[in-house]
Amino acid sequence: MNVEQMKNVVKEIIAKTDLTPCVVGHRGVGKSAGIIQACRDMDRRYVPLRLGQMEVGDLVGIPFREGGVMHWSRPSWWPSDDAPPTVIHCDELNRAQQEDTLQAIFQFVEPPAEGMQRSLHTHQLSRRHKVVVSINPPDGTYQVATLDRALIDRMVMLFVETDYSCWARYAAQRELAGDVRGFLAGNSGMLARQGAPMDLQVEPTERGWEMVSILRKNCRFPGDLEMEVYAGIVGQEAAIMFMRWLADHQGRPLTAAEVLNNWDQVADRAAAQRDDIQAATINDLSATLQASPLLEAEQEANLVAYIALLPRDLRFGFVKTLLKIPPVALAIAQDKYDAVVFDAIQTISKDLR
Repeated sequence: MNVEQMKNVVKEIIAKTDLTPCVVGHRGVGKSAGIIQACRDMDRRYVPLRLGQMEVGDLVGIPFREGGVMHWSRPSWWPSDDAPPTVIHCDELNRAQQEDTLQAIFQFVEPPAEGMQRSLHTHQLSRRHKVVVSINPPDGTYQVATLDRALIDRMVMLFVETDYSCWARYAAQRELAGDVRGFLAGNSGMLARQGAPMDLQVEPTERGWEMVSILRKNCRFPGDLEMEVYAGIVGQEAAIMFMRWLADHQGRPLTAAEVLNNWDQVADRAAAQRDDIQAATINDLSATLQASPLLEAEQEANLVAYIALLPRDLRFGFVKTLLKIPPVALAIAQDKYDAVVFDAIQTISKDLR
């Protein structure tokens, strides 16, 4: 994505989530300028932290004793709870010169757990303040540390490249020298080289998919950027597969909500699903019922109707899973459902002997 697109994505993430965007790009491409402009657009105060120049004490504060208790002073850059909404920009994260500095900031860039505040040692950041990170890629041409996979997994990686049109608009707004703008209009290849490698170990993880879920529920990105944003969380291969899955309405498995709440509308689709697609629906139903096992009468009947159309092997496996969920087991073991589940329960009982 270009800098203009990055600004829009950063604004969307900051405004609607507690996730931490990490802008990755080569020198001079406009990472910091884009983040500053995003803060101005959102009317947020901008606080830069040049981590290449900082030590642990600059981050966690200086220790002092009060009676018999050790405390740490609040760093001067730390915004108070009643300060105007602020974006703290952890610039040059992978240029931290000391390993303990990088370890100290690890906690700060991690998004807070639900209902909690973002923390750094003993200090807690008000939820009105947000954090953004920027780095140069570890491609061997920069004096940077390699970020470990656990740290990468806690941020939304946004890869920014040179785009002449985007730069030209910026140059016009800043009223850069006309001869410089004229030269680059005919020699756009003289900007930073596009396509230089920015590989990082971005791979699918449980935490990554949770971040994708947060973004899908709270943010709206242009179609051409959505895949790029997800690729910065779960990797390109997983993001492509996910976007294809989203586009494949016909081949998409039924969800637990559809089976339990809209059975009349989806019964034909359920009967037509291949066994591998059926297995995905069964997995979703199993997870949903384990989390929320109490069923209304209509949901109970819909669940049994779905069980009835499953092939024998899938039916037995699914019923066996449901019998481990006490409220659901009581529901499907009623006499009125014997025609559907009795055979499966009987077979399972024999297997346990």
